[in-house]
Amino acid sequence: MNRKVIILAAGLSIFIVMKSCVYHDYGDFTTSDNSDASLFDEINEAGYQFYQNGSLLAAAPESPHGSFKLRFNSAAASSLDNTGELPENGKFKEGSIVVKEIYQNNSLSLYAVLKKAPSDAAAGNGWLWSEYALDGSVLYSIESEGAGCIECHSDTPNRDLVRTFDLH
Repeated sequence: MNRKVIILAAGLSIFIVMKSCVYHDYGDFTTSDNSDASLFDEINEAGYQFYQNGSLLAAAPESPHGSFKLRFNSAAASSLDNTGELPENGKFKEGSIVVKEIYQNNSLSLYAVLKKAPSDAAAGNGWLWSEYALDGSVLYSIESEGAGCIECHSDTPNRDLVRTFDLH
């Protein structure tokens, strides 16, 4: 009888300990701080793929940016179809970075950047929006949440707010 009581008590103790454990889901955990400085560092990493083989593209008449080259990090590039474009109504993967290298007088003058980060508090329509001088000085902060950008980038057809595919 004592042996049954001991086994029962041990089993009950194990059950109580296991039930008191808390399950944590870290599946959405991210270590990225998504600051202006960290985003500038990210756009200077290797592994980007250029749109249309890095051709200098003329600015669209309504664009405030000027002539540019466009490049994608690996997450963004993996979202493109076999023509190198995002299909209409397509979505970029979270973590995608699109860098518009803007040229004036055939010289690189600034970077306009989008990073897909829908859960970030600074995101405007799911993206962090920023612009940088070549030295990393912030010209347009992610804290602006895309104000002044989203309206033009929302024109149809919608390719997750990236207009280049329809203009070039």
